[in-house]
Amino acid sequence: MKPKFVACPICSQPSLFDPTNAYRPFCSKRCKLIDLGEWASDSYRVPLNEAPEADQIPTESKSES
Repeated sequence: MKPKFVACPICSQPSLFDPTNAYRPFCSKRCKLIDLGEWASDSYRVPLNEAPEADQIPTESKSES
């Protein structure tokens, strides 16, 4: 079976995507630590789906008949 290579998320160099690569999907320990540092410094964030503010919630108006 042909080995699978992916682009390293940090430096874009080819990285072996295989259980033998301890740093996958990264190409090296350096790139893995750079990524960890980005998460630790809050450079990466998972977006939150926050509820809109009370004044931004559309209200339905009922017409009186």
